[in-house]
Amino acid sequence: MIKKVHVKTGDTVVVLSGKDKGKQGKVLAVSPKEGKVIVEGINIATKHVKPVQMGQSGSIAKVEAAMYASKVQAVCPHCNRPTRISHRIEDGKKIRVCNHKDCAKAF
Repeated sequence: MIKKVHVKTGDTVVVLSGKDKGKQGKVLAVSPKEGKVIVEGINIATKHVKPVQMGQSGSIAKVEAAMYASKVQAVCPHCNRPTRISHRIEDGKKIRVCNHKDCAKAF
């Protein structure tokens, strides 16, 4: 059974809790099975990288780690405010809509 995640790849999100609380970033990857997302520039972890070729030295790289999707909230591209995503049916298609009363524009 596939679980639903409220954000998609390419959405701008704001972090609600944790060490990066309040920061904004773009969603790079979504894993619905785990309920996690990877956000650009958020939740940076250090990763030890082994050398690929002989004579090359190993290194320590900084990469974005996955975080739970419940810790992020989508940001409306029109009003630039964090919002819950509501849905509306237009022309037989289900579209995502900003939930703010004064905005209510499609994502």
